[in-house]
Amino acid sequence: MRWTHWIRGAGTAAATAALLGGAVAVPAAADGGGHAERGRLTDLVNPFIGTENEGNTYPGAAVPFGMVQFSPDTGHNTGYDYSETHIRGFSTVHISGVGCGLGGDLPVLPTTGDITSTDNAAYAAEFSHDDEKAGPGTYEVGLKTGIKAELSATERTGVQRYTFPATGKANVLVNAGQSLHKTLNTEVEILDQRTVRTAITGSGFCQDTKPYTVYTITRFDRPFTTSGTWKGDKVTEGSTSSSAAAERNGAFLRFDTTKDRTVEATTAISYVDAKGAALNLHAEGGRSYDRVARAARAAWEDRLDDVRAKGGSETLRRTFYSSLYRSFLAPNIGSDVDGRYTGWDQEIHRAKGFTYYQNWSLWDTYRTQAQLLSLLAPHESRDMAISVIKIDEDSGWLPKWGYGTVETNIMTGDPVTPFLTNAYQQGLLKGYEEKAYRALKKNADGVPPSDSAPVGREANKEYLADGFAPYIKDRAHVKPGDSDYDHGASATLEYALSDAMLGQMAKELGHQDDAARYAARAQNYRKIFDSSTGFFRARDASGAFTGPVDPAQSEGFHEGTSWQYQWLVPQDLPGMVSLIGGTDAANERLDSFFAYEQLLQDPAKTAREVWVNGPYDYYNADKYNPQNEPDLIAPYTYLSTGRPWQTTDVVHAALTLFTDTPTGMTGNDDLGTMSAWNVLSSIGIFPVQPGTDTWGLSTPVFERVDLTLDRRYYPKGRLTVKAPGTSDSARYIRSARTDGAAYGKTYLTTEDIRRTGDLSFEVGTEPSEWGTSADAAPPALK
Repeated sequence: MRWTHWIRGAGTAAATAALLGGAVAVPAAADGGGHAERGRLTDLVNPFIGTENEGNTYPGAAVPFGMVQFSPDTGHNTGYDYSETHIRGFSTVHISGVGCGLGGDLPVLPTTGDITSTDNAAYAAEFSHDDEKAGPGTYEVGLKTGIKAELSATERTGVQRYTFPATGKANVLVNAGQSLHKTLNTEVEILDQRTVRTAITGSGFCQDTKPYTVYTITRFDRPFTTSGTWKGDKVTEGSTSSSAAAERNGAFLRFDTTKDRTVEATTAISYVDAKGAALNLHAEGGRSYDRVARAARAAWEDRLDDVRAKGGSETLRRTFYSSLYRSFLAPNIGSDVDGRYTGWDQEIHRAKGFTYYQNWSLWDTYRTQAQLLSLLAPHESRDMAISVIKIDEDSGWLPKWGYGTVETNIMTGDPVTPFLTNAYQQGLLKGYEEKAYRALKKNADGVPPSDSAPVGREANKEYLADGFAPYIKDRAHVKPGDSDYDHGASATLEYALSDAMLGQMAKELGHQDDAARYAARAQNYRKIFDSSTGFFRARDASGAFTGPVDPAQSEGFHEGTSWQYQWLVPQDLPGMVSLIGGTDAANERLDSFFAYEQLLQDPAKTAREVWVNGPYDYYNADKYNPQNEPDLIAPYTYLSTGRPWQTTDVVHAALTLFTDTPTGMTGNDDLGTMSAWNVLSSIGIFPVQPGTDTWGLSTPVFERVDLTLDRRYYPKGRLTVKAPGTSDSARYIRSARTDGAAYGKTYLTTEDIRRTGDLSFEVGTEPSEWGTSADAAPPALK
């Protein structure tokens, strides 16, 4: 543990104040990016969307891609649940929409009176939503103890303001020993009358992982009247340090609020060491809560202002901008202000010329969010891609699902390949192309050794030899996390998808032999097609098809069935369509999959009662599941079967699942994945071949959307998408134009977007012939 005594020693109060309190002042940012109060886009964001029914979002304070997400925890395993009534603490780290407990480090809670419990489940404070408010960059709540709590954030700090009743015993409880993950070791140290420091080592996320450590330092705006620490159930007033292994551990800080009822504090965190936390506090602390809150809101206004949507109801706009907001919450800054970060080799490195990012839910984000960020945040996206390459440099292997400084191996397949090939295709890897390619090639052609944390393409030996990953039921896991052998059928499809994307990159970089080899492997989806059933099926180690014949009951598919995975062949939909009998047969199957006739009668009811069966109900179904990643591209399959209007029908029905309520998230948000799906589908452009530069088209839900684009990557600096008169009834594309010229294809490439300023649609109440010609569909990769 990097628990240094960098700012500790006798008489540290003055030294600490000089170091931490003497931060460079930052001018207060103008509210709203120049917009009138009434017209601010941040006013349209509802951070409570997705906080109920397992959306697993958080309502607390963060800035775009910030290291800190300062938010309340109510007892739900991922943090906050709208249906719960007590807050256990406000903690510094949260990940939007994850399915298992993660983060929740250092829950801090204001209380009054004597310290009677050290368990935050026992001392939790009751609250009501009537006394709760949140917006981009801020959160506040009135607790029924009579205390008001307000939270805001900078990139690496969380700022808190507590307004207490008039009392001589106003406490702030700093709880190092309880988090959302498994806490292994904690250290607490009160440095002086205003400052407390912690180191928290934890493990977890669905299953145990290698340990990681978060370092924090909290600086108050006024001295304590008294303080102490606790370990287990024992509270020791006057104690200045405490260490614990896998038990409760923390500090209490007491203030006299009989006259001055307000206490403010700033908590900085670091994944490097105590010095890093102190440097982050020095650089980003020293400002009042009000100034930080204004700056956070201005940062969000500037980010949201790059997308100007016109038309649509207030509810539609709130839902849209709330999704846009959540799309910018992750990945998260991982490097300190001095550029240092902890690599996956657990050594300290320094990012030079880029910001290092962490938290990689790649199985989810490679399908939607990565592409949205490449469009709207290309500079940050480039740094994110470089960060992933650095993971390979530091640890020897690319990530699958990375949290903080460790690999979790959650989910399956090879999601890092389409993530990085997308970055390449969007022009974000200039100067890193060959370095990225070498890392991807190693990942695609090998398996990490047994003494390394990642599983990589775990079933690659069999896949390379036989063309498929075998489904081996109940096989003992060699490493923590998910196993590709448990999901051999879907792993095969994901490997083949990734091979296709890597083959395209190899071809463009001039590695022709590799390109041919990967292109051939991209056809391995055919190896698990059972012609006797007309569906994909898992194969066991001997090569025999295994599991139930009924595709709705199929085994070997991760979080889905053969019905739901049948369209996950974006690299070769024409080939897939031919396998199942041609276009007519494919359309018949698609219509059954989407319950299309029912959908035409009542789209919203079909979405809620036919498609959706529960937040984690992935199996035993023959219908579209809009709540989970395997089906995110499926509605756009109609673009390849000559019926683009049906893509719009299905997409618009799925969009009804996103609402302006706590239950308004369809499934886990998965670090912005579902939110990005909503944003892109609402605009009318969607990445139908993740890992390439292909964007499928459907009818926008807004009459006009103006995108401001970074001129370093998009020379025109903008894209305007128009669909005058679009509505629930007038939702069919009659014709399309790019910069005034007729456009008959159902897709654009990124290069098209760079050249195009205006994409306009004429819409009507009946389907048309637009996009139905043989050459209109997104082409298969060759």
